[in-house]
Amino acid sequence: MAKVVVIGLPGEDKLWVADLDAGTVTPLATPASGPLGEALKLRASGATIIKGVDFSVVVGSAAEALSGHLDG
Repeated sequence: MAKVVVIGLPGEDKLWVADLDAGTVTPLATPASGPLGEALKLRASGATIIKGVDFSVVVGSAAEALSGHLDG
């Protein structure tokens, strides 16, 4: 089973797809409809949507994450 995460950051309209098995992160074409399109509408209104992830944190750089610093 592929491990794929869709990521959206505050203040950024674009979504990203991180394929953990392939080690890639690529922009996701913005869906106009369907469940992901509805999720984008909720996100635009300020909602935070989390499903299937038990840890997530934003940091300023990979170096900060590797050093254990988790305050973004």
